[in-house]
Amino acid sequence: MKITVFGATGGIGVHVVRQALGAGQHVTAVVRDPARLDVPAHERLDVVVADVMDPASITGAVEGRDAVISSLGARDLKPTTVARDSARSIITAMTRTGARRLLVVSNSGMFRDGDGFFVRTLVKPVAGRVLKEPWADMAAMEELVFASDLDWTIVRPPRLTDGELTGSVRSKIGANPRGFTVARADVADFLLRAVDDDTLSRWPVSIAG
Repeated sequence: MKITVFGATGGIGVHVVRQALGAGQHVTAVVRDPARLDVPAHERLDVVVADVMDPASITGAVEGRDAVISSLGARDLKPTTVARDSARSIITAMTRTGARRLLVVSNSGMFRDGDGFFVRTLVKPVAGRVLKEPWADMAAMEELVFASDLDWTIVRPPRLTDGELTGSVRSKIGANPRGFTVARADVADFLLRAVDDDTLSRWPVSIAG
């Protein structure tokens, strides 16, 4: 299987690259700075330096791929459009080349269905004020993905940790499973397993560790 990863130097993306290579897959990692990719050179790893915001720049990186995975998002609490702008560019490039399978990382914090009373009425309102800008960007990104004709899955994790890979997460379509955190390694594992899961096609799915 051939997979393209955007956000490959980030906390989730680097796990996607490592795990995909470990599973025998061919990976194209799209980066701005190759020096920041914490993955050793590998015969099945292609590192492409490109501007993800320019569809023409990434066309070659998505053409002919079995799946495209993006974990791009804000790195701080400032106003940003990185999630929506990168999604728009990736969708455009995939549409031009006929690539179909897209998986993107969002977050479950913006949604309250499935949450317990305390989380729904106290925790989430406070978090929403603190994370207003990155959540607004993620929401706009989701709308772009929803509107596309691609075979997409939106993966919504809660608070991310640097815990070890467990290979086991709870997931739910249409509501949040119980759980406040999930390891980045487990998000990557879920993304890779979701590539071939037809039941997740054109659905947002929330996960938790």
